[in-house]
Amino acid sequence: MAIRNAKDFGTAIRERRKRLGYTQGELAEMCDVGVMFVSQLENGKPTAQLDKAIRVANMVGLNIVLQERR
Repeated sequence: MAIRNAKDFGTAIRERRKRLGYTQGELAEMCDVGVMFVSQLENGKPTAQLDKAIRVANMVGLNIVLQERR
């Protein structure tokens, strides 16, 4: 899935979290972030803190790979 904006990123996080069977609260606790952060991240808030967003993605088993477009 190509991530083009914060909404795409949030959708990927939400879908993966649900496939793993975690609630937002459980995921927040595992990542040492607040439930509000997880909610805002999943809803595509564009000002989410990058370090926390990467931590959440890693916790749900998503790799973030940057590559040049061709």
